[in-house]
Amino acid sequence: MALEIERKFLVDGGAWQPSPRSSSVRQNYLSTIKDVSVRVRLRDGRGSLTIKGEREGVVREEIEFDIPSSDAEALLKLCPYPAIEKIRYEIDYHGHLWEVDVFEGRHRGLVLAEIELASEDASFTRPPWLGAEVTFDARFRNSRLVQMQSIDELLEATKVVGAQG
Repeated sequence: MALEIERKFLVDGGAWQPSPRSSSVRQNYLSTIKDVSVRVRLRDGRGSLTIKGEREGVVREEIEFDIPSSDAEALLKLCPYPAIEKIRYEIDYHGHLWEVDVFEGRHRGLVLAEIELASEDASFTRPPWLGAEVTFDARFRNSRLVQMQSIDELLEATKVVGAQG
């Protein structure tokens, strides 16, 4: 089982510019028990199933494997909430790959950036478009976002967090 070491940030939409490297993502959760989740995803027509363990700081266990897109489509229909839809942009910045998610549908207006690191204490240069860190704010986990009918309150909170960050 692999370890995922990830940090997540709000993005300042005024300073950020999309990258030509992008993909369309639709994902949902078959199960979220405590901090353990089972995610099904279609990314540019390719299916995957991911199981993520409980988070300890910025680290958690993760296992991901490819599944046929038809199986992913069928599994998405079994999920209790509507899927998350987003465009994921990949941006190289000072030797690190940033994944910037621009949410669509009922999550429109939310833009988050993630960076996966080799170790918990790995250093990185913050891009100028990076806002406040939300790694430890459970409201910004995709497994929680999928359960929200509206993100108006969350978007309002991001304005406050962004002003502080």
